[in-house]
Amino acid sequence: MKTRILTAAALIATASTAFAASHSMTPMVDASDQSVENGVVSADKIVADANGWLVVHRTDAEMKPGPVVGHAPLRKGETMDVAAILTEDVAAGDMLMLMVHSEAGGTETGIFEYTLGAKEDGPIKIDDKLVMTVITAQ
Repeated sequence: MKTRILTAAALIATASTAFAASHSMTPMVDASDQSVENGVVSADKIVADANGWLVVHRTDAEMKPGPVVGHAPLRKGETMDVAAILTEDVAAGDMLMLMVHSEAGGTETGIFEYTLGAKEDGPIKIDDKLVMTVITAQ
């Protein structure tokens, strides 16, 4: 009887570990080309491993992050339909980079402090790659 209980406990522990590993929260951004006529750009789904920011950068064919044209707060975990209000005019055909930034390094929690190239509230990287996607404004 004791062996069965230990075996069952071992199976439950193994299954729990496997479930947690298969449902880990790898940071990512999922978004599609969209109209920005209403002054907002949205990501369909974002996964963040800590509280942070969805940051909208201008970009071009070189795919380098340019000036920030919008941002929105993110909470840790999976969030659907995250909308960032654009702070500059964006025209149809403009390329936008939607990127996950951290809340780390700044002086105030909950205040977006990043400027291009700064470390405060800077971009998240996984295996030295930015967590982002690029869309085209319609």
